[in-house]
Amino acid sequence: MEATGTGQATGSITDVPGLRVGHRQKSDGGWLSGVTVVLPPPGTVGSVDVRGGGPGTHETDALDPTTLVPTVDAVVLTGGSAYGLATAHGAQHWCEEQGRGFEVTGGVVPIVPAAAIFDLGRGGDFSARPDAAMGYAAAAAAGAQKDGHDVERGNVGAGTGAVLGRGKYKGGVGTAAFTLENGVVIGALAVVNALGLPWGPLVEPAETSAAGTEAGPQLNTTLVVVATNAVLDAAECKRTASAAHAGLARALNPSHTLADGDTVFCLATGVVKLDRTTETARQVSLITLQSAAADVVRLAILDGIRSAEAVTTAAGTFAAHRF
Repeated sequence: MEATGTGQATGSITDVPGLRVGHRQKSDGGWLSGVTVVLPPPGTVGSVDVRGGGPGTHETDALDPTTLVPTVDAVVLTGGSAYGLATAHGAQHWCEEQGRGFEVTGGVVPIVPAAAIFDLGRGGDFSARPDAAMGYAAAAAAGAQKDGHDVERGNVGAGTGAVLGRGKYKGGVGTAAFTLENGVVIGALAVVNALGLPWGPLVEPAETSAAGTEAGPQLNTTLVVVATNAVLDAAECKRTASAAHAGLARALNPSHTLADGDTVFCLATGVVKLDRTTETARQVSLITLQSAAADVVRLAILDGIRSAEAVTTAAGTFAAHRF
């Protein structure tokens, strides 16, 4: 089974039927940050693989294949570092209002994992960071979208304050998708806030920023959501998320450093059955899908870098990276 198309990042994660994406961001008054919510259809199975040395995450333990609930109601990607994880509460509140979540006596408990990038102070105000209200708004924006909608890229959502190459260049949101010969669709959405650069050598750190202040420690993260319409259990989602990390390594040099919080979520909506008639067929189906996951992550990351536009704030100028 091979992916169709030319290998260009022309599709988006919403090519997976039922997947919707909502952004909210602010880029004035000292702000340069935002939040992105990926909203899957009810019953979607999910897992996660965290490999960066400096992650900021919420409720990722609930996605371990050995835990009680295998399904995910929303995934939140946010700016604001650990402060921004408050956005997950807003998205959870929206899901509760829609009756989305694990059913318990008296109501539902939405399963809403989240991961954050470090963008504090990039708009000039260290305290300007996404909160629960912004997370709620992003979830509502995703819920208002139609199936198969176009996904905004670049300086939007969680990519608003993203940078790369030790803070020299602007990063952003990117997305891509493949359709395999067996009808399996696999897509990815990436928030590129990386220490490294695509392919080339690492940019040397500047002694001072564009604003004339001393350069601080470089804190970065690339966040990814991989989604597919295939039937996968939680363990297979975990393995797919693990395989998808290869796409980060192919796109960025370096990746998975001590200063990166690189995190990949995997969502499976469970519509298309893989060939499991024999053990060999099962392995081939999964290896093909997981190989495509790595490819589509690479394309989504490069799409995010290409889509990002230069920004000047009180903290400095972040140039567009063109390659």
